[in-house]
Amino acid sequence: MNFIEGEIICLNKPYRMSSFGALAHVRNLISKRMGVKRIKTGHAGTLDPLATGVLLLCTGRKTKEIEKLQYHDKEYTATLQLGATTASFDKEHTVDYTYPVHHITRELVLDTLKQFEGDFLQVPPAYSACKVGGDRAYKLMRGGSVPDLKAKPVHVEEIELTAFDSEKKQLSIRVVCGKGTYIRSLARDIGYALGSGAFLTALCRTRLGDVRIGDCVTLDGFPAWLEKQDISTI
Repeated sequence: MNFIEGEIICLNKPYRMSSFGALAHVRNLISKRMGVKRIKTGHAGTLDPLATGVLLLCTGRKTKEIEKLQYHDKEYTATLQLGATTASFDKEHTVDYTYPVHHITRELVLDTLKQFEGDFLQVPPAYSACKVGGDRAYKLMRGGSVPDLKAKPVHVEEIELTAFDSEKKQLSIRVVCGKGTYIRSLARDIGYALGSGAFLTALCRTRLGDVRIGDCVTLDGFPAWLEKQDISTI
């Protein structure tokens, strides 16, 4: 492998670690193995700290391909808790409002999910890396300001109900979507469309382009994986 000429590393990002944190850890291990101060590294498509799954890390000259990789379609699995919302639309924050759920049936969920296939406008989460006037939205939120986020066009190729617990009012979905789609915002909008509220309790990116989660190395397993590689320093 030649990390200077460029390699694409398929990583399974762990829970409660930022994408940049995973990148920094991998970059540090590669740099030490090569005996250099810092190998150029970037990632294609940010995953939230509470999300797991496929994270592509590009090194050296392959970093030029990051933008192209981000346009590949993505597949996620997600679990939603109905009847409540949080400020971040996931478990990062505590519940702020509760809503009725007695009227929600499997049939209603199936009918509602159909509304979220195709092209539509979606407002990004306030707790996101979207820029508003040069500042990141999440930084404005943490500073006490509510960012004015505009709706953006997104595309959902497929959304499938994979499980529904009528007692706990939890549902699991599989989503195939394009660049810029926020699954946290999708959870929020599904909750509203059901006449209730919803937030994510689990999220995993299972595919990015042709790379599936089964093709990825775990962060814990990365040192052993790296040791097995024949690495060129030229």
